[in-house]
Amino acid sequence: MNDTVLYWIEISDYDFETALAMQKTGRYLYVGFMCHQTIEKILKGYYRSAIREIPPYTHSLSRLAQESGLIKELNEEQLRIIDSLNPLNIASRYPDYKKELTDVLNKNRCKELLKNTEDLRQWIKAKL
Repeated sequence: MNDTVLYWIEISDYDFETALAMQKTGRYLYVGFMCHQTIEKILKGYYRSAIREIPPYTHSLSRLAQESGLIKELNEEQLRIIDSLNPLNIASRYPDYKKELTDVLNKNRCKELLKNTEDLRQWIKAKL
């Protein structure tokens, strides 16, 4: 495994640890954001490993899965997780969406997001 792939794995791990820390402090908006970042980074690692090129500059999880070829291997539940995480990156950055997300991202929803993120992250890591 090359150093660039290892970099993406390490930063994905770091982002997941940050998501867990945000859950402990009740900063649920950032749990969602960091879960998105976790999957974005591991997908970029997968892209780098599979395509052997620098991943595209995008935050779209579905685009990364598609362009890396991983989408063909994802089951319906994994696709649903990607779809649920995809808007959390952009929406958490803009004030108009923060209120909507704050209403949706509560302790229980974030607990579910963390579990789904960890499951998907570990599955992708196993493919590297």
